[in-house]
Amino acid sequence: MAAYISVPRDLTRVKAKILFNLTKRQLICFGTGALIGVPAFFLLKQTGNISLAALGMMVIMLPMFFLGMYEKNGQPMEVLAKQFIEAKFIRPKIRPYQTDNYYAVLIRQYEAEQEVNRIVQFSKQKAGSVKRKNAGKSVKKGAASGKRNHGTSEKR
Repeated sequence: MAAYISVPRDLTRVKAKILFNLTKRQLICFGTGALIGVPAFFLLKQTGNISLAALGMMVIMLPMFFLGMYEKNGQPMEVLAKQFIEAKFIRPKIRPYQTDNYYAVLIRQYEAEQEVNRIVQFSKQKAGSVKRKNAGKSVKKGAASGKRNHGTSEKR
């Protein structure tokens, strides 16, 4: 009789096993759980009730085992918890659907260009009126060094 072993076609889901047929992530989570749970057992054992100490150790170690083993849609538990916290507490509850209409963008750009053109025309008109006012006046001492008197008149 031949023994058949099913081989997955998608090898991206296959994870490298390191020790005791566990992944590196699982080993880290289980080790952390043991580092926290075993001292807690010995501290709780001093109360005299070993059953209570064993239950306390299991309750303390259980979240670390859960983090090491649980995976949904290829995402570990901490990623799922982060996404849940963001969705429930950080992001706004109501997210209205908003579009950016291409024609509205073109209209805003056209209005901005018109405003720039008005500012440029206004500054040209203002510069032209200053030149007409100063056309008949003599050149002052400061004007030769590059300093200008912008429309202010001297006291006489």
